[in-house]
Amino acid sequence: MKTIWFLPLVFLFFGLFSFGYCKNVSARPAVVNVGALFTLDSTIGRVAKIAIEEAVKDVNSNSSILHGTKLNITMQSSNCSGFIGMVEALRFMETDIVAIIGPQCSTVAHIISYVSNELQVPLLSFGVTDPTLSSLQYPFFVRTTQSDSYQMTAVAEMVSYYGWKAVSVIFVDNEYGRNGVSALNDKLAERRCRISYKSGIPPESGVNTGYVMDLLVKVALMESRVIVLHVSPSLGFQVFSVAKYLGMMGNGYVWIATDWLAYMLDSASLPSETLESMQGVLVLRQHIPESDRKKDFLSRWKNLTGGSLGMNSYGLYAYDSVWLLAHAIESFFNQGGKISFSNDSRLKTMEGGNLHLGAMSIFDDGMLLLGNILQSNLVGLTGPLKFNSDRSLIHAAYDIINVIGTGFRIIGYWSNYSGLSKEPPETLYAQPFNRSSTIQHLHSVIWPGETLSKPRGWVFPNNGKLLKIGVPNRASYREFVSKVRGSDMFQGFCIDVFTAAVNLLPYAVPYQFVAFGDGHKNPSYTQLVDSITTGVFDAVVGDITIVTNRTKIVDFSQPYAASGLVVVVPFRKLNTGAWAFLRPFSPLMWTVTACFFVVVGIVVWILEHRINDEFRGPPKRQVITILWFSLSTLFFAHKENTVSTLGRLVLIIWLFVVLIINSSYTASLTSILTVQQLYSPINGIESLRKSDDPIGYQEGSFAEYYLSQELNISKSRLVALRTPEDYAKALKDGPGKGGVAAVVDERPYVELFLSSQCSFRIVGQEFTKSGWGFAFPRDSPLAVDLSSAILELAENGDLQRIHDKWLMKSSCSLENAELESDRLHLSSFWGLFLICGVACFIALLIYFLQIMQQLCKSAPSDSISSEPGSTRSRRLQRFLSLMDGKEDITKNKSKRTKVEGPSFHGDRDEDFGRSSKRRATDLATGSNIN
Repeated sequence: MKTIWFLPLVFLFFGLFSFGYCKNVSARPAVVNVGALFTLDSTIGRVAKIAIEEAVKDVNSNSSILHGTKLNITMQSSNCSGFIGMVEALRFMETDIVAIIGPQCSTVAHIISYVSNELQVPLLSFGVTDPTLSSLQYPFFVRTTQSDSYQMTAVAEMVSYYGWKAVSVIFVDNEYGRNGVSALNDKLAERRCRISYKSGIPPESGVNTGYVMDLLVKVALMESRVIVLHVSPSLGFQVFSVAKYLGMMGNGYVWIATDWLAYMLDSASLPSETLESMQGVLVLRQHIPESDRKKDFLSRWKNLTGGSLGMNSYGLYAYDSVWLLAHAIESFFNQGGKISFSNDSRLKTMEGGNLHLGAMSIFDDGMLLLGNILQSNLVGLTGPLKFNSDRSLIHAAYDIINVIGTGFRIIGYWSNYSGLSKEPPETLYAQPFNRSSTIQHLHSVIWPGETLSKPRGWVFPNNGKLLKIGVPNRASYREFVSKVRGSDMFQGFCIDVFTAAVNLLPYAVPYQFVAFGDGHKNPSYTQLVDSITTGVFDAVVGDITIVTNRTKIVDFSQPYAASGLVVVVPFRKLNTGAWAFLRPFSPLMWTVTACFFVVVGIVVWILEHRINDEFRGPPKRQVITILWFSLSTLFFAHKENTVSTLGRLVLIIWLFVVLIINSSYTASLTSILTVQQLYSPINGIESLRKSDDPIGYQEGSFAEYYLSQELNISKSRLVALRTPEDYAKALKDGPGKGGVAAVVDERPYVELFLSSQCSFRIVGQEFTKSGWGFAFPRDSPLAVDLSSAILELAENGDLQRIHDKWLMKSSCSLENAELESDRLHLSSFWGLFLICGVACFIALLIYFLQIMQQLCKSAPSDSISSEPGSTRSRRLQRFLSLMDGKEDITKNKSKRTKVEGPSFHGDRDEDFGRSSKRRATDLATGSNIN
């Protein structure tokens, strides 16, 4: 009876299990199923297969992990086909696997990642480097190798390090190739470099040689000689073979291969003719730091393969992927995770036919396992296995190798931490972060053609197209650049400099000059430069001023002529006249000097009045003495002696000041009387700016923009002038007759103008500093080479000889062309006056302190107290008495003895009485005491 009831229960249980409503196993089952999907018959696949098998053996034999649970790996080949890869992935999903190691190809990864997302089965890819497989779109895709985003950053930094600005790219036309090139374009743009030409090769096998040859011929016709090859191994070897046949593996070319070539060099012994076809190629290889575990495994690998198959970086990443998954599963079980699966309700509605969609189920705790994978932190054969916030392995690094002879050598490294370096990246991680360009170095390279000289990286396109060089067709100042009448040729100073510089280049420059402007008026140089950005011209040659707004859109060569804006004005000659002797000093200077003569005289009188008889006497005489003494110091003819120390100190300083003023006055007056003087009411750009007079400028010049925008001069004051004759007429007429007060133009034009116009002069200094250069598109390598050629012209003297040929004029001397002020201003002497004034002030201060000291020590006498008046008036009288009374020097001696004390007081009373009596007499006669 029990058996009868048991059998229906068994059938019911297996029936429910077969329908898949809920599939459960124990929390820690005996076996965990894992899938592996990659191309088994490829170089990476053959290495990865053995590496994964060895990793599974090591995990299952290690009792410290999984604790009795075994990994069961089922491998399937996708053959890098999106369709086959999808089919194999669906077959895996029917077997209740918890993760898939793989895929190897980007095409397969893009397709099966959708399946992985829906069924929550993590993908651990050791071979997919496509940078577009982001964690946002494909959350269950985990890359256990390096992304091509890092590899393309390394390529871009190499291009920038060697100074190249453009590259050509040949790529396989699939997700791997297109997305890698897109990343390279972004990284180059960050360093102001670019992809000048790119061409894709179909990914299908059997691409004929003729197709590759046509592609390489197009590349050879391009400007760039730096070629980046991002393809599959079979296509890459075919490209190198055809390139060698076409002579594209010789001098001047640079080939950079991505890591497809590196794993082929590591894994297989290439034929000698294959190696011969890629001599000098630079290759990137994923960097694997040296370790004892790595050495032991490589030794074990040789025993496994017998040396027939070499290990590559992808094989090591495949081995580490198994260990990474094993540790994640161990953490998964420790956190209470269970391997259980549930049917997707959406698939139930699609049942029917022979697809068996109901057999595919969702891994219930897939998110938990994914979280443990991303939180892994262990060390494998490839180094630290830890993910950053972008789900990329930390410490991305590449070896940079140079193919030489039958092998290769490492010339340096690149890492996302230290950039380019000669030292392995792991030795730099402990050092402070520093990406300065000064420490970015690589070892020397043997380039294609067996040369150590760095290739220039570009040539002029060999397509029969000439460079279109725009040249301003000027109407004035044709000495600088002008079109030869009746021909398409140009001549002038600027043209000769350009031609001489081009002749110094180590390569030919095919070009043609194209006129810009009608020749009747000067063209707009701003529009001429803008024509480069619109593609009308490939370069511009002429008297092009290097200014800020132009450097933002084009590149300039080294300046070949100095330039700057100056002010040109008419002038008139000044005759000396009867009052020429007043001209050396400005009015303010005269005033201050006269005041100081009087002040110094008064100061010396105050200091000497009490002790020096020569400074005493009636008031009239004392005034005359003050004036005579101070003015006589101008000629050092003063007869009065100074007795006081303070008076002598003031006089010494004042005589020094007088010496300087006298010498300066004499020199300036001599110049005025003997040298022809020129005069202009305008003395520079500031005085011109403050006036309301019209200002002339050269038509088409940037001077209009500078005056109106930078100096905020109203455009209504600006007058455009075409020719030197217009300059002369406008300046002669002046503002009163419809002319201009001054002309603002660049110095080279002005110097040429003044060589034949002697009635005008430059006033003030240059108020801008710039130069003339040749304009090119941004990042043009020709601008750099021409700059070096211009410097060579300057060093060997050819630049000066060209200048003398076109611009040396002798009809009007340029000596004394600039007007300078001939007056001496107070600003040149205020320091002397300050010193003298401070000395006078200090001397007076000390003197009055002494007087006040004496005033405080002297007690009021009876005679003084008997006079009517307030206490304040008596103090003032005592002060004036001390100031006016003569001090007897011999009295100081009497203070040293006490016995002469009464006599001293008697003398002072007697003197004081005489002073009072004299004051009474003076008051009676209406005099004042000074």
